[in-house]
Amino acid sequence: VLVPVKRVVDYNVKVRVKADGSGVDIANVKMSMNPFDEIACEEAIRLKEAGKATEVVAVSLGESRCQETLRTALAMGADRAILVETGVELQPLAVAKLLQAIVAKEEPGLVLMGKQAIDDDSNQTPQMLAALLGWPQATFISKLELGDGRATVSREVDEGLERLEIGLPAVVSVDLRLNEPRYASLPNIMKAKKKPLDMLTPEELGVDPAPRLHYLRFEEPPKRQAGAKVASVAELVGRIKTEAGVPP
Repeated sequence: VLVPVKRVVDYNVKVRVKADGSGVDIANVKMSMNPFDEIACEEAIRLKEAGKATEVVAVSLGESRCQETLRTALAMGADRAILVETGVELQPLAVAKLLQAIVAKEEPGLVLMGKQAIDDDSNQTPQMLAALLGWPQATFISKLELGDGRATVSREVDEGLERLEIGLPAVVSVDLRLNEPRYASLPNIMKAKKKPLDMLTPEELGVDPAPRLHYLRFEEPPKRQAGAKVASVAELVGRIKTEAGVPP
């Protein structure tokens, strides 16, 4: 099972836009593994513990500090890790192409990944990867079962739960309700330091990761005004006309 994991600003941190509007300020900000990727990593480890998988390989793309995220995955129970090191801003299509090259190299039976990253919220990479590989895909899953070369998944839809069956190999993206990730114990954190972590570059994989989209400016959403109670409908209508400027 191949599990891509991304290093993102910790979900408990309130992000701030840089003063010049050129991006999000991440200087001296706590970073951690993307929560959806953490769930995918946990599920892959459970599959191995249940005898449904033989090896769990975590992969991350980005700067050298992504090794910290990979070590977290190794401490959780992944067997080995791969870092594709680059200082280029990676967008979903570039990530999908790099993962396609990793898949060709590793030949996994399943790619299990978070449905989206909490920094850009793109929700594009799993679908793009499946399209590039020509593999079946299942997205936003809340339950996963493997057997006889097929995967059976459940996913939440407006009408309730949708149950799908797809052939393997496949790309599967996970949602929040799939599981509760484990905490890495201190002994496992120490063991993770000795587990193999391979380093690659986009050039070695034959992929150009150059951005195809360019951001013009980042802005924080406007602050919301405090709400107020009104005594009657007439007062509400009056305030809508006078304060909100809504025409009659």
